[in-house]
Amino acid sequence: MILKSLSLLNYKNFNDKSFIFNEKINCIVGNNGIGKTNVLDAIYHLSFGKSYFNPVATQNIKHDEDFFVINGNYEKEDKTEKVAISLKRGQKKVIKRNGKAYEKFSDHIGFLPLVIISPADRDLITEGSSTRRKFIDSVISQSDKGYLNQLINYNKILAQRNALLKYFALNHTFNQDTLDVYNTQLTDYGTLIFNKRDSFLKEFIPIFKSRYKAISNGNEVVDLAYRSDLYENELTTLLKSVINKDRALQYTSVGIHKDDLQFNIASHPIKKFGSQGQQKSFLIALKLAQFDFIKAQSGVNPILLLDDIFDKLDEQRVAQIIKLVDDENFGQLFISDTHGERTEHAVKQVHQSYEIFKL
Repeated sequence: MILKSLSLLNYKNFNDKSFIFNEKINCIVGNNGIGKTNVLDAIYHLSFGKSYFNPVATQNIKHDEDFFVINGNYEKEDKTEKVAISLKRGQKKVIKRNGKAYEKFSDHIGFLPLVIISPADRDLITEGSSTRRKFIDSVISQSDKGYLNQLINYNKILAQRNALLKYFALNHTFNQDTLDVYNTQLTDYGTLIFNKRDSFLKEFIPIFKSRYKAISNGNEVVDLAYRSDLYENELTTLLKSVINKDRALQYTSVGIHKDDLQFNIASHPIKKFGSQGQQKSFLIALKLAQFDFIKAQSGVNPILLLDDIFDKLDEQRVAQIIKLVDDENFGQLFISDTHGERTEHAVKQVHQSYEIFKL
């Protein structure tokens, strides 16, 4: 799969900008604040229907403008695919494929597989469990439409159950039968999601370990550990056991919305015991394993975005990542960097065609 061209209208800091891309390596270079990352984010936006860096959709509209439009022309499985995303202030975002608008954004997820490696990934280590759950869900959703719908339904029912618990507290009332309806639905969807996360991680963890070993020259032992309430008992049993706690808290305290992914090095949390270099290697291995998994599931080379990695990694790690791209198993690559000469020197080390775009 190749992104052949991109056009931006009123997107972030761009008035009107177009690119025609190389089918292998594309380098976006320029000073800080000029919009390099915004170009990569627009490509991400086309795959996921949202920004990687700013979840508030209207904040991606250029200042003093009323709308933005992103257009991408792709070549996928010998077919031309046109994807357009537009947003006007006060209206809903629209995603179109070949001129036809999607009724549900979730139908688009996975159509244009993509992986991004960015300094913002450090949130996976430093932030709370919801960030790591989103990572798991993002990887699975790109190859499993049913999973995404199950997740959407689970979250809807969770919100309804939480609203009911608040209603009970405010009105000094309680109805177990009504609560049981939500408990049953949460259990049905939650069990499906748990089983898919569990089976995904059994497949994903060995891929991740292999990638980390290659990046770190096998110097450390790392692991991912999936933590879930559902290893202890069925969700319906767990929900009944914490009913008094839930009534007091006025929200649901157990379930797959509390799951976490523990990052370990030498059997200890990498957040506390990993050096900066080890943490960076860990995150890159995580994202390259994501690439491998999505490719295996979809049969398509995902687009790979490397945002500002030269400033965040030592030369040896960067060289190893670029070297990986010299493998035909990788597809199209986009790199952003502040130093054009440094980028060009790195990409010349591989035997692939490239283009440098100076902003």
